[in-house]
Amino acid sequence: MNNPADRLVDLLDLEQIEVNIFRGRSPQESLQRVFGGQVAGQALVAAGRTTEGDRPVHSLHAYFLRPGRPGVPIVYQVERVRDGRSFTTRRVTAVQQGRTIFNLTASFHQPEEGAFEHQLPPRIDAPDPESLPTVAEEIKDHLGALPEQWERMARRQPFDIRYVDRLRWTAEEVENAEPRSAVWMRAVGPLGDDPLVHTCALTYASDMTLLDAVRIPVEPLWGPRGYDMASLDHAMWFHRPFRADEWFLYDQESPIATGGRGLARGRIYDVEGQLLVSVVQEGLFRPHTPRT
Repeated sequence: MNNPADRLVDLLDLEQIEVNIFRGRSPQESLQRVFGGQVAGQALVAAGRTTEGDRPVHSLHAYFLRPGRPGVPIVYQVERVRDGRSFTTRRVTAVQQGRTIFNLTASFHQPEEGAFEHQLPPRIDAPDPESLPTVAEEIKDHLGALPEQWERMARRQPFDIRYVDRLRWTAEEVENAEPRSAVWMRAVGPLGDDPLVHTCALTYASDMTLLDAVRIPVEPLWGPRGYDMASLDHAMWFHRPFRADEWFLYDQESPIATGGRGLARGRIYDVEGQLLVSVVQEGLFRPHTPRT
């Protein structure tokens, strides 16, 4: 299974080991902790597997409690909180080696016709994604070659990410920069036709670049880091149906960073400018401590 999109679908395909209990793989990666988007996506799969499947996810609220260990399976325990006439609620606890590392509450809503509809227009007029370089191309253009570590990461990356603004590499480039960022994203291959898979895949992707908006005024996004960051919590509201293997624009900003924490919020649009998803996340930021 060489296609990263196929690997993502496989990663989201949990094993059911008992009623309301599922087990997810955690790939052995060269990371200090399991990627938060993976845990959130898998937890949402577990929640969705305990519903009838006719009610799309409309929101999720989650907390990252402890760092997960790469290479160690994660067990997801689902509590069926409510099955109402219009809404279904599930609470999921992620456990690894006997310790709770994450919890999530998800709400599912029976589709219905609204009495009215409105939407603010997108904040930016982004260029066509196909006209922008990939992250790997930008790095190669700046460094002259793609470092081996980043080349390995690029081969495993399940999403094609293209920054609307060129990457900043120096302290001079980030000076006086606003804490805003925008990227085009889509899965690098087809994800099938299960709406839950697309929702969980986009949940995975939503954690990939959002906290970068907090760092933009402080340091370049690429190159040596002066700060370590960790996701604390994550919330999403799903407004319209979408496919995560089609281009979507992720407009991100950080309204505040203080007390060692930074808040970031994002709006996800399709190519027509329709708002698909709203995201809010807070992260912990501390001066980088080299690993020994």
